[in-house]
Amino acid sequence: MASSPGEGAGALEKALDVLDAIGAAPEGLSQSHLADRLGLPRTTIYRLLATLVARGLLRRDPLRKVYGLGFRCIEMAHQAYAMPDLGAAAALELRALRDLTGETTYLATLDRGEVMSLERCDGLSGQRLAALLAERNPLHSSSQGKAILSAMDEGERQALLQGLTLKAHTRRTLTERRRLEADLRASRTRGYAIDDEETVIGVRCVGAPVVDSAGRVRGAISIAGPAFRLTHARLELLAPEVVEAARRVGAQLYVPGEDAAIAAQSAITALPGPWAFHGAYPVWSADGARLWWADALAPSVRLWDGNEDRLLAMLEAPVVGLLQRSDGTLLAVHEHGAVIVGADGATSPLAHWPGAPVLAVCNGTEGEGGAADAVWAAVGLTAGGAAVGPVRADGELDIAWRIGEPVRALRWHAVQGRLYATAPDAGAILVMEPGTEAVRRFAVVPADAGRTGGLAFDLDGGVWTAFQNGGAVARFDADGQLDRVIRLPVPCVTDLAFGGARGERLVVTTARHEVAPGGLAAAPLSGRLLTFTV
Repeated sequence: MASSPGEGAGALEKALDVLDAIGAAPEGLSQSHLADRLGLPRTTIYRLLATLVARGLLRRDPLRKVYGLGFRCIEMAHQAYAMPDLGAAAALELRALRDLTGETTYLATLDRGEVMSLERCDGLSGQRLAALLAERNPLHSSSQGKAILSAMDEGERQALLQGLTLKAHTRRTLTERRRLEADLRASRTRGYAIDDEETVIGVRCVGAPVVDSAGRVRGAISIAGPAFRLTHARLELLAPEVVEAARRVGAQLYVPGEDAAIAAQSAITALPGPWAFHGAYPVWSADGARLWWADALAPSVRLWDGNEDRLLAMLEAPVVGLLQRSDGTLLAVHEHGAVIVGADGATSPLAHWPGAPVLAVCNGTEGEGGAADAVWAAVGLTAGGAAVGPVRADGELDIAWRIGEPVRALRWHAVQGRLYATAPDAGAILVMEPGTEAVRRFAVVPADAGRTGGLAFDLDGGVWTAFQNGGAVARFDADGQLDRVIRLPVPCVTDLAFGGARGERLVVTTARHEVAPGGLAAAPLSGRLLTFTV
C-alpha cells in the first residue's frame, strides 16, 4: 500500500523542513507562508503541523496565527550537551572572564563543520557585541573554530579541513590552506587562537579549546569585542586568562568509569575503632606514626597511635579545625574559640583568638622568613563570603584576601609558598599567593561529584580533595587538571591527609550523620577512618 503524505521517510524529511523553516524565522510563520515557502500542499502542511504541535516541537500563537519552535526543542537542545554539561561547566568561567575584561564572552562547540554558540555572557560596556545563541561561525576564521582545530589530533584535523571551503568573509580571512595550517600550528603551541578581524571587520576575538579529561576537544570559549578596545597588545594580555578558564572548564568534563580515572577499591581498609558522627581534620605526626583527628559534631579530639584509636579530649562546641604546634601540642579550634590540647588530653583555652566565626584554619608561614608556626584562618563575613589571612598574636585576623563565597578548608603549600582553599558552593579549589590580592581558581570539580571538602598535597605536586556527598577523593595535577578519582565504600567523605614513613599513605575521614538510616546498611563504614596507599 502506498504511503500517504504524512507517513514514511518522505514525511520525516518534510517535517524536518518545516522545523528548519520555522527555526530560521524568529517572528514565526503561518500555515500558508509555510506551504508557499516549502512548495507543499496545505493539507500536508496541516497534518505535519498538527503532529509537531502535539509532540511539543512547535507551538501556535493563537492571536497572530503563526507557528514557532516549541519548548521541547529547547529541552532537546539542552540534552544534546548534558552530562557532562558543557554549558553548566562553563557558566562561572564565562561570567568571570566577562567581569575581568568587560567584553562579551562565548562558549561554542563543533557542529557539522561549523562552530555553534551555546552560551554567551554580555559585555559591560555600552558598545558590545550581540551575537545570538545557536549562531554559527566558520571554523577557519573564528577564534573558537581555530582553537578547536588546533587542539585536534592531526588525522582528525586533516579530515575536517579536507571538507572545508575556505571562504573569504573579510579581506583578512585566511583562504590559503598553507597559511591556515601555519596559523593552527602557532595556535596549538601557544594554547589559543586569534580572529584578527577575519570574520567581521572591526571585531577581534581570542579563543581557547576546552579539552576534557579523556583528551577530547569539547568546544572553545572566547572573548570578543571591538578592535579599537581589543588591541593586539590587550589580546596578548587576556589570552592566558582565556586559556586558564578553558582548562578549568575541561577539568570538570570527565565521565566516571572511563580510562584509568577510577581506582580499584580492594586496597582501601578501615582502621579499627569507633565511628564518628562527622570525622574531619586528620593531622599526622611528623614521623607519620600517629594521627590526630576530630569528631566535629560530638566535639572531641581522637588519637590513632598505630594500634588503637582512643578519645584524647572533649571540647565544648563543634570542631572547626586541628593544627599541630611546634611543641608537640595541638591547637583545636571550635565554634566558640580555640584550646591547646596536651599529650595527656588536658586542655587550656587560647587567650587571643578572632571573634568572628572561623570557617577553616591551617598552619603556614607568615612573611618571608617567618615562623612556620603561623596560623592562617578563614572567617565568615556578615555580608557573606570569607576573609582570609594570618592570625596575629593579639588574636586579630590580618586580612590578606576577601572571597565572595564560604571556605571549607585551608592548606598551606610549603614548597610553593601558597595558600589553597576549597569553596564548596562553587565546587572550586582556590589558590592565593601572599603579597598579591588575587584569588585564582586552581580547579573546579564537576557539579555532580559532590561538594569539595578537605585538601592535601602529595610529594609529586598533586592536589587532593574530598568529594563530600560524592563518595570519592580526587587528585588534580600541578596544572589543575583532574588526574584521578578514587571511589570509596561510603557516601560522605569529609577530609584527607598524607602520612606514613614516606608520605605515601592517605587517610580519609568520613561522616555518618548525613547518611539516611536505610543507607547505613549498604555503607557500614560511614564515620570510620579509611586508609590506603597511593
